Amino acid sequence: MRVRSTISARYRIRFVLSKIALFLLSAVPMLLPAQTSEFQEEMIVVSSRIKTPLRTVGTAVSVITAEDIQLRGYNSMAEVLRTQPGIGISNNGGAGKPTSVRIRGEESYRTLVMIDGIKFADPSGTQVGPTFEHLISTNRIERIEILRGAQGFIYGADAGGVINILTRTGAGPVEGEANIGFGKFNTQKLDGAVSGGNNEGDFFISVSDLSSDGYNSRTSDTNLMDDDGYENTTLHTKLGWEPTDNFRLQLVARNTDANNKFDSCGFPTTNDCTGSISQTLFKLSGNYEAGKFTHLLSMGVTDVQRSNLWAGVNSFMTEGNIRHAEYMGSVKLSAISTLVYGADLNKEHVVSNSGNNLERNQTGSYLEYQSQVGENSFLTAGARYDDNDDFGKHTSVRISAAQFKDLDDRSTLKYRASYGTGFRAPSLSEMAYNTGSLAFPPATDTSVIEESSAGFDVGIEYTSVSGLYVGATYFNQKIEDEIFFDLVSFSGYLQSFGTNLSRGIELIVEYPITSQWTVLGNSTTNDTENREGLQRIRRPRQLTNIGIRFSSPNNRFRLLAHYRASKGSVDELYGIGRIPLNDYHILDISTVYALSETLETYGRLENVTDEDYQEVIGFRSAGLSAYGGIRIRFR
Repeated sequence: MRVRSTISARYRIRFVLSKIALFLLSAVPMLLPAQTSEFQEEMIVVSSRIKTPLRTVGTAVSVITAEDIQLRGYNSMAEVLRTQPGIGISNNGGAGKPTSVRIRGEESYRTLVMIDGIKFADPSGTQVGPTFEHLISTNRIERIEILRGAQGFIYGADAGGVINILTRTGAGPVEGEANIGFGKFNTQKLDGAVSGGNNEGDFFISVSDLSSDGYNSRTSDTNLMDDDGYENTTLHTKLGWEPTDNFRLQLVARNTDANNKFDSCGFPTTNDCTGSISQTLFKLSGNYEAGKFTHLLSMGVTDVQRSNLWAGVNSFMTEGNIRHAEYMGSVKLSAISTLVYGADLNKEHVVSNSGNNLERNQTGSYLEYQSQVGENSFLTAGARYDDNDDFGKHTSVRISAAQFKDLDDRSTLKYRASYGTGFRAPSLSEMAYNTGSLAFPPATDTSVIEESSAGFDVGIEYTSVSGLYVGATYFNQKIEDEIFFDLVSFSGYLQSFGTNLSRGIELIVEYPITSQWTVLGNSTTNDTENREGLQRIRRPRQLTNIGIRFSSPNNRFRLLAHYRASKGSVDELYGIGRIPLNDYHILDISTVYALSETLETYGRLENVTDEDYQEVIGFRSAGLSAYGGIRIRFR
């Protein structure tokens, strides 16, 4: 049974979506050239927030291109991310269900997600982390940059990493795209985008609407046995104005309205549960370049409203907001050295129907020195200073180094290493729960303090003139004084006052066999330990991704066969203890075929062998699923 939205704004957004689609269908068709990244020399921004050549970066970074996102075709951004090294996913039963994206075995809420410079975080949740289940994939994402490990100090991030999502920037005459998709579980996806720009300004507007009837996701639901559906409508806007050659003013706004059916809620327990979330993100920034200096001043707002219905009764509501202001600058000290610096203010506010009305401020400042040391060696060193209203002052650091060598056959060998630290203050919700009416000892006897993190990695990368790329990284990181929910007596939040470890090896390979065939893959071995020396739950010991990509000589037909495997994972069933999760092997096949200069079709088979598996104990997976659709492009 499909979830029905109770938010009137949702229908206004759908009206806008239909108008955009009609506009696109009435436009004069012309083939849009394939979108390529503006970073032709493989420039990235995720590591230090300024454009930096990837070959000089000492941190572990991977990039997903627009072409790869489009060919894979997944509806969920989490499915796109799980193809990358070091990333594990656990999903509680289908579209819109709680989804954790763990980088190198760390908790999902320890990962920072940025979308066009906006922090994608949910202050109304238990921890202020990203809601990956509501982050759907669209065709107009230009690229995704992933910084793996405890090196995100410049953002204020801790041990998980940073995922930087960049949508396209409008340029040239007005152009657009419409997409109509459909598939199993009565899944329907409609999205459209228009963009354009000139030397003075640009715009990009996209609207996406995804709905699915879903399936009975929880194995414990043996009475109602209804489909647990999901709906999501997301509007994303990016507007730029450049009154002069060295000044840019940019506005980014994003709104998501989502509704989700799920099981097992309330007291007494019912399987007739509905959750809704409305999330609005807004950021205004000005970027000014003056000779050796760059200046970026920005102000951002995040507003989230959540509510749950249990058997038709409104049982839970909470609101959270974040106000964020930041200045970031850089100066080119010499031909071989750059200084990056900045300061930020973060204000959190949470209100719930239980009577909590909580506020907190955190200020931060940071400095990073980047320098070329010798002909082919690069070094960065930086520190961040944070002052939290509740947990005082903390300093985080990062050091990274990279060295590359040009070999006689025009291939390149690169060595890199990085070390970083961070901290996470207990969230407002974690603190409020322990002082609320639902908590009892031992949680009420626990005064939680901040978590701290530290990690390092070392890696080697080889790139040949033929396009072969091979990389290997060893990582080792730890979390001290982890805060966790008491899953034995459900008393509230406790603290380990011990160490959680995550260490392992990431292997990456990409080999263009011919101009048409490419083999690509990665494998991550992850050895984790919790405070008791046991393997951390839902962290597979081995994750493997192998893909074979084909493109026809005229590039009209493209195919990707993607195999992934998960081995050696455990979960925890309360009252019974730890249970090993079965290993599983999944094969997905996706295709894109251009019927004409303006129209292309796409298709995707997920879980081709209909593997029966669980990523979380008690939650079913989808099985064999087929999806397809058409895209129309105009200029």
